[in-house]
Amino acid sequence: MQSMARDSPAASVARPASAGAGRGGDPYASRVGAFPERRQRLDPVLYGVPGDGDVLTPRQARAFRDDGYLVLAGLLSEKRVGALSAEMRRLFEDPGLRHREETITEPGSDVTRSVFRIHELCPVFRALARDPVLLDIARFILGDDVYLHQSRLNYKPGFDGREFYWHSDFETWHVEDGMPRMRAVSMSVLLSDNHEFNGPLMLVPGSHWVYLACVGETPEDHYKRSLKRQEYGVPDRENLSALIEEGGIAVPKGPAGSVIVFDCNMMHGSNGNITPYPRSNAFFVYNACSNRLVAPFGGRKPRPAFLAHRDFAPLRPL
Repeated sequence: MQSMARDSPAASVARPASAGAGRGGDPYASRVGAFPERRQRLDPVLYGVPGDGDVLTPRQARAFRDDGYLVLAGLLSEKRVGALSAEMRRLFEDPGLRHREETITEPGSDVTRSVFRIHELCPVFRALARDPVLLDIARFILGDDVYLHQSRLNYKPGFDGREFYWHSDFETWHVEDGMPRMRAVSMSVLLSDNHEFNGPLMLVPGSHWVYLACVGETPEDHYKRSLKRQEYGVPDRENLSALIEEGGIAVPKGPAGSVIVFDCNMMHGSNGNITPYPRSNAFFVYNACSNRLVAPFGGRKPRPAFLAHRDFAPLRPL
């Protein structure tokens, strides 16, 4: 793990933020004002008590609370990673999936960028989403039973993998899906080695304490374009620069089988991949059952179920 230009504690990121309620009393209203706005997070980050149980060590729990992310190196066995990788390749090479709505290609090409709803498309990914270790971590962090808000494969092939611009997932999930509060957690399961060269995930430690309300009214069916290149719900450069000055940039690295756990409001992104080395991961979003989706706060119709599941039944381990 590398961090750049970080001189202050993570918790200090929240201090300059406004606690304004936003439009209509919604504390996380976004894309409604003429100017971007920086607001204070109003929800807990960690609901579990550090040292209570053996899901995470006290040090890991505090690190997640303060920094907003955690790297669990080598959590999956080499054999299991091999099986998952084989299924990933099958999905990306399946011509029957190429034109389905769950498959997203890179801008301007037919190279696959993401495949969504993998927990329903493949038994091995269904089992991974219900892995007892992953579920226990999610339930500990969120203090509740959880359901799967979203699942996908992200594939960044050598030479052709494009960037994912900086963003907070919660901003989109709130505005476009109707996720009420910041009580969700993301898990990126590495299916290939992640190193500094192949466009790894970049995180801004401590940025989860701040909510950046964005500008620009959301177009109808925005997801059809945003999954290739997001133009609404992205941070302005001034506030993004301030977050990075305060928290720095962390680049979690690790071998295939590692898991990166990060808060739903974490500012993150990744560069393009111009190396021969592909970068791929399976991505699962666990939402607290008490935080189930309502009507989108942005006033548009809900995004389709392959992006925002509305089956709120608690997940049980397989």
